[in-house]
Amino acid sequence: MADIAIRHRQGRFTLDAAFSLTQPWTVIFGPSGAGKTTLLRILAGLVEPTSGRVHLGGRTLLDTAANLSVPAGKRSIGFVTQQPALFPHFTARQNVAFGIRHLDCDQRAARVDEMLRLFGAESLADQPAPQLSGGERKRIALARALAPAPDLLLLDEPLAGLDDASARDILARLLSLQVSGQVRVVYVSHDLAEIWRLPAEVVCLETGRVTAVGPLQQVLAPHRDQLLQQLR
Repeated sequence: MADIAIRHRQGRFTLDAAFSLTQPWTVIFGPSGAGKTTLLRILAGLVEPTSGRVHLGGRTLLDTAANLSVPAGKRSIGFVTQQPALFPHFTARQNVAFGIRHLDCDQRAARVDEMLRLFGAESLADQPAPQLSGGERKRIALARALAPAPDLLLLDEPLAGLDDASARDILARLLSLQVSGQVRVVYVSHDLAEIWRLPAEVVCLETGRVTAVGPLQQVLAPHRDQLLQQLR
């Protein structure tokens, strides 16, 4: 369970969003410019909001009224951006291992292998990051974000730019996390076709405001004509 109430002013734009994460997967859905990425960056601890609070799993990560803000690296949150930035001087394996250097060598190696298998990336382990394709970089970024076993995984348009086969494969692998109950996921998208069949709750965000919350297909049913146009 997580409770979020955020207000953030940035120029003429104001993000004013309050909602709870009650399901294993929550989709943040809305058009470009709605504030979706800003919301994720605040949750990750990369942006300090004007005011607000974030409670996750019994922990208070942010409470501006109490002058409390847990640093990003201590929030137990993984974050994969639209354009994942891998360390260019590392191999894929070294990138995945970066956030678990506190483990001993055997534990670290086992966890890296587990994450590479999860995303079908075993063959990429020793490839230098600059030699990876866009889809391969996405797989390694996801493996790296999950390696420390975060409480929450933030995904910002995770399938953007991928071919259909890669997108379907990666999404199926991500959904296996729901079955295992390993991590709560917040998934940002503006693509109705991409998210339509996800077993998720949806938070609709428009111009910085929450306009609807509930079961995904129920809440987004009025957008079915848009979906049919995308699938033609």
